[in-house]
Amino acid sequence: MQTNNRTHRRLRRSVRRGFSLIEVIVAVTIVAIFAAIIAPNLLGRISSANQDKALIEATKIADQVTIYLSENRGSSLGGDFDLEVLVPKYIDSVDSLTDPWGTRYQIAVPGIGREFDVYSFGPDKAPGGEGDNADIYHGRDPKKSRGG
Repeated sequence: MQTNNRTHRRLRRSVRRGFSLIEVIVAVTIVAIFAAIIAPNLLGRISSANQDKALIEATKIADQVTIYLSENRGSSLGGDFDLEVLVPKYIDSVDSLTDPWGTRYQIAVPGIGREFDVYSFGPDKAPGGEGDNADIYHGRDPKKSRGG
């Protein structure tokens, strides 16, 4: 019986009930290092994806403006042209006129070297801007214009 008690005690000692504090600290440190490496890259990709989405949406809206003009031959784009004219016949809803940052797409008449430009103010939601905050015009890749 005594041998059974000794064996039982040894088994109890060898059975662990959880992780030690050191093991938890090491695991948390490893996770923190991975997060520090991955997070900036992920955030950069999200920003780039939003810019790509804005470029595609602005180009889509510009295409619809062109169709609108061809179907309404008597119409011309005046400086007060409102993109909401395209809803619902050419664009599904007014929500489709909002960029990924929650700001309405704009139209400039005349455009830069063309009849009109559809554009987004970008993530800073203000006219102008440089780098990642540059305005995004349909048909013009903002990454190429800033050397990215």
